[in-house]
Amino acid sequence: MSLVIAEEVRKIYRTGETEVAALRGVSFLIETGSFVSFVGPSGSGKTTLLNLIGCLDAPTAGKLTVADTDISTLSRTAGAAFRGNEIGFIFQDFNLLPVLSVYENVEYPLLMIKRTPEAERRSRVMQLLETVGMADQAGKRPDQISGGQKQRVAVARALVTNPKLVLADEPTANLDHATAFMVINLMKQMRDQFGTTFVFSTHDPRIVGEAEVVHHLEDGLLNKSELKGGASHG
Repeated sequence: MSLVIAEEVRKIYRTGETEVAALRGVSFLIETGSFVSFVGPSGSGKTTLLNLIGCLDAPTAGKLTVADTDISTLSRTAGAAFRGNEIGFIFQDFNLLPVLSVYENVEYPLLMIKRTPEAERRSRVMQLLETVGMADQAGKRPDQISGGQKQRVAVARALVTNPKLVLADEPTANLDHATAFMVINLMKQMRDQFGTTFVFSTHDPRIVGEAEVVHHLEDGLLNKSELKGGASHG
């Protein structure tokens, strides 16, 4: 089943008289439970595409459907609500809140988006911290843990709302080789355990090597797509 359907999606940024075509008509499907990577040089449109799928921006033209919802027509408010309920994010610089503990960082989306009762929050947060191997660090602040540990916390935070889709923008860029593989394997484990679909934008050959489907972008166009096997997970 297709979780994301893009049909001739275009994105044009305008600055005064200048127009920049970040995406020039891309079409693709992302299946539920898959591990998908968008690759390409800087300026190819990868981050723009993730921003559109994540309802952080709207396409200029074309249709973009996520979880049976045409998100290209959503208002800013409706897009924010959809994003909060259906989509998790992982960033290359972790984006953890420095004043909050590890536990509080993972709990934060449940307070801000879901307004989940306290007992349920605690159960969900601790279950995920246990799963990513960070339960014993729950009381520490981000500046007291390593980069790899921060990214593990970020994975837990992205999954705490039970999203159908997690978008990861260069999630291993700031990690060493061994730590990057650990985080990639952790995300695959999360996919297998929770059925979550993971979509990456990346330059990292380590992620490209682990992805089941790779879409190559160049100059705002989908250059080619390759199925690398094992992509059927639901």
